Amino acid sequence: MNTETAPKKVHQGRNIKRLREMLGIKQESLAFDLGVSQATVSDYEQKELLEDKILEKVSQALKVPVEAIKNMTDEATVNYINTFNDSANGNFNNYSCTFNPLDKVVELYERMLKDREELIEKLSK
Repeated sequence: MNTETAPKKVHQGRNIKRLREMLGIKQESLAFDLGVSQATVSDYEQKELLEDKILEKVSQALKVPVEAIKNMTDEATVNYINTFNDSANGNFNNYSCTFNPLDKVVELYERMLKDREELIEKLSK
């Protein structure tokens, strides 16, 4: 059988797992977002085909298109990861904070000092 013309087999559960892992999301977190148990998410990831209703919920929780789960093949995953890694060299340098991180550190430090002073005052009494 010619593998170039044969339809590519898509394992939707495996795609959910891959996408979840690429996004750094744990099964427990996805389960919480879906309102199911972690074991249910594990079951989803083992199934080759899932109901459209489940795929829709998972896609919303992962913030990916349903088509990504339905159509992603092993080859497409590798291509996606390679594209992501190739473009990652320059794209993340364009991120700009809407706040000064140093201000947040100072704010936290001042809050910790205030809490410490209050604790010392309470202990003194």
